[in-house]
Formats: sequence, C-alpha cells, structure tokens
Amino acid sequence: MSDDRVSLLIVDDDQTFRERVARAFRDRDFDVRVATNYDEAIADAERDSPQLALVDLKMPGRSGLELVRALKAIDATTKVVVLTGYGSIATAVEAMHLGATHYLSKPADADEIIAAFNHDGKDPLPITADFPVPSLERTEWEHIQRVLAECGGNVSETARRLGMHRRSLQFKLRRNPPTR
Repeated sequence: MSDDRVSLLIVDDDQTFRERVARAFRDRDFDVRVATNYDEAIADAERDSPQLALVDLKMPGRSGLELVRALKAIDATTKVVVLTGYGSIATAVEAMHLGATHYLSKPADADEIIAAFNHDGKDPLPITADFPVPSLERTEWEHIQRVLAECGGNVSETARRLGMHRRSLQFKLRRNPPTR
C-alpha cells in the first residue's frame, strides 16, 4: 500500500453503517480509520490528522458539530462532511459555518460522499475508480445483518420487518457471507 493514499476518518456510532462505508472506501484505496465517538476521533486526529473526515451529527456524548470545530482546530485543511439521519436546515447551516465542506443525509453511498467532499471544488477526489461492485447477494446479506442488529438479534422480529418467513431467514443466516 502506498503512502500517497488519501486518509479518511469515519466517525459514526452505527457500527454497521461505519463498517459498510469503511469497506467501500478501502476498496477505492483510501487510507481509512474509524472512530465511534468524539474522544476516539480527536485522539486519532491528534496522532495523524486526516485529509478527510466523515462525521455523524448525533453520537453519544459530544455532537458531530463539536467534532467539526475540534477537527478544524487541529488541522484547518481537513475536509469534513457531516452526515446525519436527522437533517435540518439549521444544523446544515451551522455545520457549514464551522467549516464543514458539505452536509449529507443518511443513507449515503461512497459516490455521494465523494461528491460531497468535492463540493468545495478544491482538490477534487475521483468519483469513479476501479473497485469491485458488491453482488446482489452481498448487498442482501449486509441489509439482513443491519436489520438483525437493529432488532437486537431477534430473528422473528427481523423476519417480520423484512417480510419473509422466519425459517427462510434462518437459512440465509446460516450461510457464510458472500465475498463480493
């Protein structure tokens, strides 16, 4: 792996989303680091300031807006995109005022995130790259895992939410995850 890769810090308390986005950016050859909260993100940024940071707005403890301010204080050149499932115009304006490059609503895929980092027009990142597109089976498996996590591991509730028979879901869960 080369030292010229773009560094990206992903800060989100949602493990499934964080891992999915991290994998997508690793597949695009980014140097990806992850954190689950403000304190972990600041410790990471103080060790080695990232070029890019994807920050969830709502996290346990200090908010994503506080993190934007702190990351910009550590390194003013870090491009920050704020990501949230609870978007409002007021928080978008505040995020931009604090130095965020852009503001996105969840769910967002890697191409949308790259486009958000490119929003300021400075040092654009490539939107398309040669990377393996996940198969339909892999996407289905990831979706099932996310819903299962949301249901606290309750297979019956997961099956109900997915609109499938419990036994069909159990069969899918017994299989190994598709590689791509």
